[in-house]
Amino acid sequence: MSATITSVDEPPPAPASRGRRLGPRFVRPAAAALSGALLYASFPPRPLWWLVLPGFALLGWVLLGRRLRAAFGLGLLAGLGFMLPLLYWTGEEVGPVPWLALAAAEALFIAVGCVAISAVTRLPYWPVWAAAVWTLDEALRARVPFGGFPWGKIAFGQADSVFLPLAALGGTPLLSFAVVLCGFGLFEAVRQFRTRRTTGTVPRAAAAVAAAAVVVPVAAAFATLPLVDASAEDGTATVAAIQGNVPRLGLDFNAQRRAVLDNHARRTEQLAREVKAGTVDRPDFVLWPENSSDLDPYRNPDARIVIDDAVKAIGVPTVIGAVVSPETGPLRNTLIKWDPADGPVATYDKRHIQPFGEYMPMRSFVRIFSKDVDRVQRDFGPGKKVGVFDLAGTKVGLVTCYEAAFDDAVRDTVKNGGQLIAVPSNNATFGRSEMTYQQLAMSQVRAVEHGRSVVVPVTSGVSAVIRPDGKIVRKTEMFTPAALVDEVPLRSSLTPATRMGPLPEGILALLAVAGLGWVTVRGVRTRTLRGSTGPGAGGTDT
Repeated sequence: MSATITSVDEPPPAPASRGRRLGPRFVRPAAAALSGALLYASFPPRPLWWLVLPGFALLGWVLLGRRLRAAFGLGLLAGLGFMLPLLYWTGEEVGPVPWLALAAAEALFIAVGCVAISAVTRLPYWPVWAAAVWTLDEALRARVPFGGFPWGKIAFGQADSVFLPLAALGGTPLLSFAVVLCGFGLFEAVRQFRTRRTTGTVPRAAAAVAAAAVVVPVAAAFATLPLVDASAEDGTATVAAIQGNVPRLGLDFNAQRRAVLDNHARRTEQLAREVKAGTVDRPDFVLWPENSSDLDPYRNPDARIVIDDAVKAIGVPTVIGAVVSPETGPLRNTLIKWDPADGPVATYDKRHIQPFGEYMPMRSFVRIFSKDVDRVQRDFGPGKKVGVFDLAGTKVGLVTCYEAAFDDAVRDTVKNGGQLIAVPSNNATFGRSEMTYQQLAMSQVRAVEHGRSVVVPVTSGVSAVIRPDGKIVRKTEMFTPAALVDEVPLRSSLTPATRMGPLPEGILALLAVAGLGWVTVRGVRTRTLRGSTGPGAGGTDT
């Protein structure tokens, strides 16, 4: 039996011991959720892209050397902190159940990715392996299930950042990788600095890796600036984007389908009068948004007459967003090239259609949770062909709304000759939420990625004209009828990102798999690090 003698000048041991027990239990979960919130805050409409760096630095601290089960829980908290606010717009009109289900599903992907990140933090040069794992996780989220959901890709929050030029080099996968690497590197640099203050020394390799993880992505971004070029290689085209607005917000906006069509026809005819009066330049072609005619002009004579009259008034080829309803088979979300003399002459059917929005998988099961499932009474079907229209001599690549989130959908239009990219969209079902700004940022990234002007006509959100350097030069207010007319540069050269296609993503995925394989081969077991040597970097856990 022994006794412990405590000086009257020392604090009693019990509270200190209790504090040490409670600290790791609550601090790391709170930090995980905060890291996700910082990732969300870095996305538009906030001009705070740089918050992604402390977000990943904090996530690196949270996951460093954690046990697999702990890493999953912490990753889930980070994923929810990120996805719950980011995807809030998905429940704008249908209530919280679909929003919570989608956010939870995306957070689960992030949680699994964080387990893998925690594993590779045991390796030398761990920020590199960890950033590759995050990029692999994004690639998987963009493909499964139901064709994937790329929303929340880190690259899409970097439309105004110093890292954006990297999109022209390796597309969105490289852009995401560089940003995540810099964030993890920032944490490792701080960790090595604190280790040096504590021990007086740091292994040179560890210090070099930490410094390189921060410096190399930034230096690479500046080095790739010459790839970002907004000059006109093939002359220019004057384009008009029509925003007709909708009669009311919400899921029922298309109950007044004729009113939506009339709004776009009326605004086009007004533009024709302005052109005739000489107050506005005559456009070479006109772009209407997705769902600007939910009345099938092939089956509805009234809709055909309204469209034909508007197109004849402006007198130039016009792209109409329509819902085409054949007698049998699925509906089609179609863009129609409408000639003022010959009427409808070409079509493009949306290829990436939205699950639970344009078609309803697992209908009977989903109905248990939301009666809104029956709003989708007839499913849409996907198109098969890449959309490129020749509009008055300009090759225009077509990407319909949701497709802007998918790398292949945009890249295909450019590789098939698109000199300009059009992204006709419909945000009316998401009210005044952040969705339209998030989607607009995607178009800015795509402009730099492929070196193309991008024109975004929207029914009621924010329509815009974007230069090939990602700069927005014209845009509308939400829920305001408008016509944007602008002379845009046309380009035909291909950026390295366009030429390489999915290769950078494949290389980064292989890098992630190699890191995970190294962990397995070495027999590294993840465990809680507390006061032990850091993961291959020569420091101590912080």
